Amino acid sequence: MAGSAGTPGTPRVLRAMNDRAALDLLLAHGPLSRTRIGKLTGLSKPTASQLLARLEAAGLVLMTGTSEGRPGPNAQLYVVNPGAAHVAGLDVTPERIHAAVADITGRTVGEYELPTPGRRPAQPVVRQVTDALDGAVKAAGLAVADVHRVVIGTPGAFDPTTGRLRYASHLPGWHSPTLLGELAAALPMPVEYENDVNLVALAEQRLGAARGHDDFVLLWNEAGLGAALVLGGRLHRGWTGGAGEVGFLPVPGAPLVRQVTKANSGGFQELAGSQAVPELARDLGVQDVPGGPYAEVAATLVGLGADSATGPHRRLLEAYATRLATGLASLVSMLDPELVVLSGACLTAGGEPLRALIQAELEELAASRPRLVVGDVREHPVLRGALESALAATRDEVFDTSR
Repeated sequence: MAGSAGTPGTPRVLRAMNDRAALDLLLAHGPLSRTRIGKLTGLSKPTASQLLARLEAAGLVLMTGTSEGRPGPNAQLYVVNPGAAHVAGLDVTPERIHAAVADITGRTVGEYELPTPGRRPAQPVVRQVTDALDGAVKAAGLAVADVHRVVIGTPGAFDPTTGRLRYASHLPGWHSPTLLGELAAALPMPVEYENDVNLVALAEQRLGAARGHDDFVLLWNEAGLGAALVLGGRLHRGWTGGAGEVGFLPVPGAPLVRQVTKANSGGFQELAGSQAVPELARDLGVQDVPGGPYAEVAATLVGLGADSATGPHRRLLEAYATRLATGLASLVSMLDPELVVLSGACLTAGGEPLRALIQAELEELAASRPRLVVGDVREHPVLRGALESALAATRDEVFDTSR
């Protein structure tokens, strides 16, 4: 008996698989000719021609000029149609919401930043989100209806059983149990929520230092200290979404913090968070410690330490590396990851000197010895991860030609 249209191995499914393979190649390699697509996919020239005609009719690819500089006639080149779909990402912090829109190729086409200062939101969170999204959509020259999907990155995580935001008491206005329902009602497209550090890990996995790695830990240190855990190629979020909230981890060298969710801090945060760096610098004799937001001050001091071979700034970098390795040792001992990615301004400012110091310390503190690397995605990594998450789901929907 003949299989249904959706049965694996049927012509429709095989065509859809070839279509998706071609679209992925076009995304990865840019403009390609029919002949080149045929070679990369293993399809004959007639089949490749039929495939491209099918994708062009579906509005998924466009012709874009011809190849030049090669013997013989110039070949027609094809690209993925950037306008086939658009997605949005939002990076939420206590100070602002940064929104961006990207086309299906991943190119950012519009951005908007909405300041949200103060402990009490001047506007309800739903209004903040819609205003930020509207601003990015307008900057892209689009309408909200043109956006297929939104991914919102926040500190902490929304508990899947209660819908409440956990582990982020410093984010005002985001803790109502009805918030997710209100946002779903206000936004006309599918909306997903993800922890901000998890999104950074996704960006590094797709675009940066963790490409090709299925088991890695990303340690993030900026305004807060956190981690993302990727196991078997997938994010591990935990039962309540709190996997990776390592700032709460009790560690030697820091007082035991109790009622950690009320304090919004824990031993590892107190030992190695950005707020600990200025005090450590003063203790080690660093002169003229600047004022300002902790994350900015810490990144400046760590950067000075990375540029110093000796003196108090160098001693600061060494002591900071020991503190970071103290907490990281517990993570790698439990998870035995292939790789550890160091990310966030306080870590990337230290660059290779800080990485090497942490690596050396970790080899003395833990039996597992993963390779440490500094993250590659430096510009708006949370937002980039949100866009990559939205793009992955949207491409699966838009590029599915078996329907």
